Amino acid sequence: MSKREAIFPANRHALYEEHGYSAAIRSGDLLFVSGQVGSLPDGSPEPDFTRQVELAFDNLQATLAAAGCTLDDIVDITTFHTDPQNQFDSIMQVKQKVFPVKPYPNWTAVGVTWLAGFDFEIKVIARIPH
Repeated sequence: MSKREAIFPANRHALYEEHGYSAAIRSGDLLFVSGQVGSLPDGSPEPDFTRQVELAFDNLQATLAAAGCTLDDIVDITTFHTDPQNQFDSIMQVKQKVFPVKPYPNWTAVGVTWLAGFDFEIKVIARIPH
């Protein structure tokens, strides 16, 4: 059995060290990405919701890139939302820009009451290209 390999995006390793987790773990040909949020460079939440979602996807892309992956390698997405009913339209606008063509990845959306000051979080599983 292979040992898990931690993956960190450029310039964000300290954020993960501070909180004691890895941005992603490579296991075989799969990449398990921890929840990504729309944080500003200092780690605080972006106040504008739509921009927060865009930044979460930017942070996701940086983590994927650190493992040699792109958005096209994603097979499964789970998103977490603090107010899904009122946030859905904004999320769908960003989603349509990020994933403009079929086939779309699997996607599960979950309503939650707390995201450490954030309103949107995305975690994914991706297949690492050979």
